[in-house]
Amino acid sequence: MKHTISVLVENRFGAFDRVATMFSGKGFNIKSISIGETEFSDVSRMTIVTDGDEQILNQVVKQLNRLIDTIKVIDLSHTNHIQRELALIKVGLQKTTMEEIKNITDIFRGKIVDINNKSMMIEVTGPPEKIDAAVNVLMPFGIKEMARSGTVALNRGEQLNQKNEFVQTN
Repeated sequence: MKHTISVLVENRFGAFDRVATMFSGKGFNIKSISIGETEFSDVSRMTIVTDGDEQILNQVVKQLNRLIDTIKVIDLSHTNHIQRELALIKVGLQKTTMEEIKNITDIFRGKIVDINNKSMMIEVTGPPEKIDAAVNVLMPFGIKEMARSGTVALNRGEQLNQKNEFVQTN
């Protein structure tokens, strides 16, 4: 089963490396990882997507909580949360396929961000399932290159922030 974990860490040198090393050292696979500053410049949020059963997830959470830079670990897998991803997809372009690719881009509410006589680059954002669907539909046109950001996610509604204060997020 796929699990989405949000980890608040101190924003300092080596924090990301310690998390990645913990995963590789324990043999846990990372499907996706994103990291960036939060509303506090000294705190970063890592969103990690991993596979495994509940026992593996419990081990991951325990190990993450033991790391020195960890402030808080939240398993978002069974909560009401929002997750998004960004993909840049470069597809082969022919005069006969341009309209069809533009229509597909519109269906997925994507944007054409670059075009030349040989290729078109499309930006698509949304849940990972939407990105997967866009990739599948664009595959027959010949995907030349693709970059995906990895998942970012937050719980919906009222949550405790990293300073243990209630904040309203809707």
